[in-house]
Amino acid sequence: MVHLLPEGEAVRGVTSLAGEIFLVREKGRDQVEMYDVITYCLLRRLTVPDLRSVADMASCKHFLCIYISDNDGKCVHRLDVQATAFTRWTTNDQPWGLSVNASQNVLVTCHEVRKIKDFSSNGDLLRELTLPDDVIRPLQAIQTRENEFLVSHGGLYDAVHRVCKISADGRHIVHSHGGKRGSGHGQYNVPAHLALDDNEFVFVADISNRRMRLLSPTLGHVRDIVSSDQLKWRPLRMCLDVQRNRLYVAENEWNNTSGRVVVFSV
Repeated sequence: MVHLLPEGEAVRGVTSLAGEIFLVREKGRDQVEMYDVITYCLLRRLTVPDLRSVADMASCKHFLCIYISDNDGKCVHRLDVQATAFTRWTTNDQPWGLSVNASQNVLVTCHEVRKIKDFSSNGDLLRELTLPDDVIRPLQAIQTRENEFLVSHGGLYDAVHRVCKISADGRHIVHSHGGKRGSGHGQYNVPAHLALDDNEFVFVADISNRRMRLLSPTLGHVRDIVSSDQLKWRPLRMCLDVQRNRLYVAENEWNNTSGRVVVFSV
C-alpha cells in the first residue's frame, strides 16, 4: 500500500486522468473529488447536476472527459475536464459498469437486461450486444485488443460468479474463471469490477471475499495481488494506472455509509 485518500461518504467510482485521481461519492453535492496523482492532495470538488444514483466511473484520455453511470436516472453523465462542463445521455436500461474501448467509445453494461451497449462519446448508441443466457447479472465489460469482451457477472444472490471472455459478437464464452459462488481458490463472491493491463492480464475486484485477483489473458489464476488483510472494507471499484504502476481501489464499509480509496503499487 502506497497511500490512503480520505475517508468520507461511500465511493462509487474511481479513475485517473491527466495527472489527477477522480473519485465519485454517494451524496447530494460535491460528488466528484479530484486529487493530485503525485502528492495525493485534494485539488477541488464538483457537483454533478441531477445525479441520482452512482454506479461506476470511467475516463477517456482522448476526449479528456469522465463518464459516470447513473442507475436510477438510466443515463450516463459526461464531465469535460478542461471546460468543467456536464452533459448526459439516456441509456434506457439501468446502467452499471463502464469502460472505454480503443475506439474511444463507452461500453455500458446493463445488468438487468444482460446487455452491453456501445455508445459514442457524445451518447449516440452504436450497437447493443445481448450476452449468453448463462451470463446472469453482468457487472462490467471491457473490450480486448482482439475485440472480445471480458465480462464479470454474479450478484449477491446469484449462484454463479465468474469472469468470462466472450466472443466479439457477444454470443459465445471463449474462456471463464469461477463458477459456484464461494471463497475458494477458483471461486468469487461478487466479482464487481475489472481492469486490464497492457499485456491483457486481468485484475478482478472480488467484493465479498475482500481481495483483488490477477488472471492471465486466458483467465488462468496467477495470484491474489491484494489480500483481505490489506483491505479494511469491501473493494467495490478500481482503476489501474499503467503508466505509474498504481492500482486505485475504492473500498466501502459493509453498510455503504463510509468509503475511501487505497493506492497500491503493482
